[in-house]
Order: sequence, then C-alpha cells, then structure tokens
Amino acid sequence: MIVLRFLKFLTSFVLAALVAALGVATTYGLKWGRELPDYRELDNLTRSLGSETRIFARDGAPLGSLIPKVGDQAISRTIVTLGEISPFMLGALISNEDRRFFEHYGLDPYGLGRQVQRVARGDSVQGGSTLTNQLVKNTLLLDEYQQARTPDRKFKEWILSVQVERSFTKSEILQTYLNTIYWGDGGPVELYGIYSAAQAYFRTTPKDLTLGQAAYLTVLVPNAGRYFRYEEVRPLMRVLLSRMVEDGWITQAQMDAAWREKVQPRGWQVTYDDAGNVKSAKLVDRTAKELKAVVTTRAPHFTQQVEQELVRRFGRDVVYGSGGLRVYTTLDPKVQSAAETASREATGLPPGATLAATVINPYNGEVLGMIGQKLRGTEPPAAWNNAAQGQRQIGSTIKPLLYTTALSTGLSQSHREEDRPVSFPCTGCKNGVYEPKNFEGATTYRDMTIREALDRSLNLVTVRLADRIGLQTFFGKIREIGLQTNDGTGLAAALGAVETTPVKMAAAYAPFVNGGLYRTPRYITRVTDARGAVLFDVNSQPMQGKRVWTPQVAWLGLDMIRGVVNDLNEAQGGLAGRAKFGEWPVAGKTGTSNGPKDFWFVGTTPLYTGSVWVGRQQGGDMPINYYSGYVNAPIWRRMMELAHQGQALRQFSEPPGIQYVDAPDQQFLPNVKLAVLDPNYRDAANTEVQADAPPPTLYRETTYRPGNDPDSVLVSLDRTTNRLATEFTPPQNIVQRRVQLEDLPGYAPDESPAPLQDEQPDPEAVKAAKGVTGTTQSVPPAAP
Repeated sequence: MIVLRFLKFLTSFVLAALVAALGVATTYGLKWGRELPDYRELDNLTRSLGSETRIFARDGAPLGSLIPKVGDQAISRTIVTLGEISPFMLGALISNEDRRFFEHYGLDPYGLGRQVQRVARGDSVQGGSTLTNQLVKNTLLLDEYQQARTPDRKFKEWILSVQVERSFTKSEILQTYLNTIYWGDGGPVELYGIYSAAQAYFRTTPKDLTLGQAAYLTVLVPNAGRYFRYEEVRPLMRVLLSRMVEDGWITQAQMDAAWREKVQPRGWQVTYDDAGNVKSAKLVDRTAKELKAVVTTRAPHFTQQVEQELVRRFGRDVVYGSGGLRVYTTLDPKVQSAAETASREATGLPPGATLAATVINPYNGEVLGMIGQKLRGTEPPAAWNNAAQGQRQIGSTIKPLLYTTALSTGLSQSHREEDRPVSFPCTGCKNGVYEPKNFEGATTYRDMTIREALDRSLNLVTVRLADRIGLQTFFGKIREIGLQTNDGTGLAAALGAVETTPVKMAAAYAPFVNGGLYRTPRYITRVTDARGAVLFDVNSQPMQGKRVWTPQVAWLGLDMIRGVVNDLNEAQGGLAGRAKFGEWPVAGKTGTSNGPKDFWFVGTTPLYTGSVWVGRQQGGDMPINYYSGYVNAPIWRRMMELAHQGQALRQFSEPPGIQYVDAPDQQFLPNVKLAVLDPNYRDAANTEVQADAPPPTLYRETTYRPGNDPDSVLVSLDRTTNRLATEFTPPQNIVQRRVQLEDLPGYAPDESPAPLQDEQPDPEAVKAAKGVTGTTQSVPPAAP
C-alpha cells in the first residue's frame, strides 16, 4: 500500500514537473521567439557589407573608397561568388567545420548527440555548430555572439538556422559564410571574408589559393590567433588534409603534394625539408598581413575629413551600407598637387619637425587642398591629420583678428599704443603679476601706430590694445569665426594662447578677402546613393555666410596684413616678405608659439586663402634659431605659386567707403599709405565694446570665464598626442581644451590604450582625465 502511494506520488510529481518544465519552456520560447531578428535581413546585410563608398575630386577624378565597418571597427571585405573561390578552399572548409553540411537542415543531430555525450561524461562542450549556425552568429546575432553562451542565444541560433536553411540554398549559405567569416586582425582593419584573408595572408585572390594555402586559412577559422604560432598550425593542416581525402575532396597524391608545398604566410620565414616537415619557422614581421582601411589613390588626409563629415551627416549605416555612396568633393587636384609639391620640397624644417597645410576658397569655404603631414618622397604619410585634427597654439597669427576687432569699434590704423613694459595683477602668475614681453625682449619705448605694431608683431602694444577694447569684445568676435578660447585664458589669448587647426585658421582669415563673411570649411558638394538618387547637393542649400565684419572693416583688416607682407623689408624687420610671389597681391601674418613649439603662416591672395603649420608631432620645443618667416612663408609661397599657375591675375576687391592717408612716422613706415574709413561710412565700424565684468577686474588670465557654448565641450587632451586623455595618460601631460562638438570624433584616443602588463592606472591621471582637476595655467606671451 505504501509502495503504491509512493509510486502514485512520484508519478504525479514527475507529471507536474514535466508540465512546469513545458510551461517554462513555452514561456521562454515565446519570449525568445519574439526577440528573433528577421532572417531575411541576411540578404541585405551581406550586400551592404560588400558595398563601397566612392569618393571623387571636384573634376570627377577618383580619390579612393571607404570600406565597410562593423560597429566602429573598419573591416576589409570584398564579396565574391563561389565561382571565384578555389574548390580546395570549399572542400577544406566543409571538411573542417561541417562535414555533414549537405545532409542536414541547419541543425546536425549527430553533432548535437556528440555534445550530449560530452556533457554526460563531464567533458567540456566544443564544436558541434554547423556552418549555418556559425553564419547566423556572425551576422544576425553578431552582438550576442560576443557574449557568453546562454540558452536564449542558442535557441535563437537554432531557430534562425532552420529558417535560413528553408529560405536559402546550400550554395547561397556557403557563399555568404565565406564572405562574412572572421579571419583575424589586419592592422587598421579587421579581416572578414575569404577575399581579405587571401589578400592579407598570401596577397592572392581566393580563386588562386593552392591546396596548402586553403588548408592553412581553414585552420585559422576557429582561432585566428594561430597565425602567431605556426608550429601549432602545421599538425592541424595535416589532420585536415587527411579528412579531405576521407571525404573525397582530394586524392592521396594531392594531399602528399600539398604537404610538400612550401606555404609561406605573410610575415613568416618558414623552411621545409623535402618531405614537407618544418625545419624552422620565424615570425619576422607581424604587420606584413595588414591591409589599409581606406583605399585611397591620393589626398588621404582630405579623405579622412570627408569620411567624418559623411558619418556626421548621414550616419554609419548609410555610409558603410545600403550599397555605398558616390561622394563628390571640393578637392581641386591642381591645388592638392601644389600643396603636396610644396611639402616634399620643404627642406628648411627644424630637426624632427613635420608640417600641415591647407588651401580654401575664401568665397564659399570649400577646402581645395590639404596635407596633414610632411610628405617625403613616395613614402605614405602618417595617419594623423595635423591640418584638421592637430590643435596647436597659433601665436601671432591671432593678432590681425584682434586688430581688426579694434578697427571695428571705431579705432583707426593710426591709433597709438605704448611700446613700453606693462604689468597686470594676476593671482596665478609669478610674483602676482603678468608681465608680457616683446619677442626677444626688444622694446622701442615709444608710442606707435597699431599699423606699425602689427608689422613688427609687438606684444606690448598688442596686450594694451586687447585691454583697451576688452576681452569680452575680442573673444565674442573670434568665436564668431570658429575659434575657441581655452577656459581661463585671458590677455595671453591676444598673443596667441589659443589652440586651433590650420584649416580653421584659413577659414578665420577668409573674411578679410571676401567682404567680412565667415563660412565653416566644407569638403562635400554632392552625394548620391549607388543608384544615383541625390542625398545631398550643396547647390540646393543657401550659401549665405555669417557676417563678422562689414565689407569696409574687412578691407581695413586686409590692408593691415598686406602691410605685414609689404611695408618693411627684412633689414627693417619685415617678417613675411618671403611669402610674396610673382605679381599676385599677398596678405598674411606669421606666428610663433612659445618655446618655440609651433610655427605658422596664414595668408591670402584674391583667389585662395591658406595656412601652413610646422612643428613636432608630439610637441616640444624646437631650436630657437628658426623663425616662421623663414620656415613657413617659403612653403606657403611655393604652394600658392603652383596653385595660381595659369590663373589670370586678379586684385583684391575694394569696397566703397575707403580712403587712404600717409602713415604718420614715415621714418618708420616709409611711403606707406593707410586705409581709413570715409567719414560717410563711419557706421561701418559697428562692433560694440562689451564691458568686462565685474570691476575691479584682476588680470583676466585667472578671472575671465567665457559663457557656455552649446556647440563646444571642455575635454582633457594628452598634450603629447593631441588625443583624448585616458586613465593611463600621465597627469603632467593632461591639458584642458575646449573643442567643437563636430570635431570631437577626431580626438578619439588610441584604439589600444591598454597599459603594459606591469602598469596600473595612475589615480591622479584618472581624476585629471575626468576633468576633476581645475588648475589654471598662465600662458606667457607668444613670439612673432
């Protein structure tokens, strides 16, 4: 009786457990089923990953192509058909990964049975996935594939595999698998698909892969890191070749010949005996299998900027998918060639220095040419783009912007300031005062016109002028032309303690020549999809610039930087005469930051505006016997004279309301005429002076704080790399900088910032990188 009751209880318990288990399974099955991606997306996904965005110059000449990305990681993938793949590769893959591929329907019962046996024996679970399972993981469940094995992921994988097998042929599944499988790290890119694998490891095409090469690539499929351990790969290749003989893919004679084949993966030096045994294997160059992220025939730094603008405007999915884009840019091949030639011919650079240069059309903001590194022969330049990414102190090239702001408040070029020592209260400075000095300490001890002061790039006059019109007035104006002051920077900003890029400096000078309008630099004129549908056309958008000067004030500022180039010869202290070429009118300004660290020349003709920066990539001082007028101005001149070849000579376009008077102090500025406003155009000087708050004002180096700018953000940069600081950046290398939001992607930190094994993050560096420290650094005055 007791036994019967127990059996009845046990039966009821088992039934209840089965019902509960069925209920739980049904609940979770329904939940996981609702979360399934659409298996039909497999077609679109693989097509988009094989898409290509092509970039063209303004004349239609191809510049290059952008390859697809998975997430933020660039990948190398070219879609091929089964007919374009060696039969040896197909056989090796099936024998190694899924021997029953042509017999199952997405799930292999034999493989699952072997897994159950392993679990019963307490062994680890390994293998068992079909090619279809792996395809689903590598595409439709890519994000979840990065996670640990979970029941819901396996359930989704199985259901999707069955759906894929019902909807696609075996040939389609195999072809898609071969085009999407991961084959390792290709340096700037990740290697996906058989085409990139054949290119990276053997510099051949999939169709030309030998049996030995196919076996080698197949052995890398489960673990691409085996590339670094050839002694581990070789025995696995022999096992695979034997399986291929068993499965009927090759004959024994073909296997023997393949074993004797002297397979040489890129980067390895392998020697064999006559029987095919490895005598020695040495990895001599682990970078030999790397592929480029951007296939570019020319102007790689310009193309990088185009890529960033495309992603910002359309999003990554559109740029790297949907069949690709056709992008028509502002680049002028002739101007680009001029910049490249000037860079290659530049021989007077300080030791260890590089350079950047850019040319824009001042009338519409189009970037016509750009180089971000010193070009040396046919050697490809480094990837970092100093022309658009490198934030450098601009030195005295900021002075024309200050002087023109002063003119816009009603002052004239004959306005005088003292060239005598001056000091300002400064709570963060040595001895509590800020005492700027002229370059090399030279002081005339006299009053002089601001025209002469700009010609000579005198710091004492400049600081006095900045203090007269007020920092609020000056900072408000330079923000209108795309420049950002660093938080806490005061009067030193008037001497160049502002950081920006060469392309932004060229755009800041463009209003001098175009009548006072600022336009953000742009790189793209037209974008279509692969079918020709127009996604963007600059001609359909208004071309109005933002007015920062009246035409008359812009002309007065232009007249002053024409004076910098023409008023004084070298014997008289002229700083920019080396920028002149031919009969073309030239206006511009040199600049040197303290150290000296950064050399500049920014200038314009009636046709083009351009800038040249020279400095060390990682920062640091350069020899003191180098000067921007001798280093940068000749590079700028060469670039411009080549760009202007064949162009009809033009003059600057003078607006109405301008008169000319003799400069006072002709002994210092002989035969110089000053542009002044016609009294009937006095309203052209229309910038209102803004009061600095609140009086009494201590030296603004420590007390001034600009208002919040919604278009910019304060970030922590590593001063040695110009990239965002990480927890591994030494605290002494971290500086606070304000950058435009649209430029932020260009400051992304190194993709692999991991420390060495014996390193630990510095707690102080972590705080500084997060902006916890708020130390204000006073920047001393810049040199001319």
